[in-house]
Amino acid sequence: MSVFHDEVEIEDFQYDEDSEAYFYPCPCGDNFCITKDQFMRGETVSPPSTHKELVKC
Repeated sequence: MSVFHDEVEIEDFQYDEDSEAYFYPCPCGDNFCITKDQFMRGETVSPPSTHKELVKC
């Protein structure tokens, strides 16, 4: 059995505002769909650092 996969950037997906989902055409003829909740799950965004450090170049 062969397994084929391809890495696709989120920028390559089409975004549908009504369903808040991203779509990408699958080679099998269907559409691959990922919702914003699935895309953002497990991702943490750190607050901007208030600590500033001088760096010598």
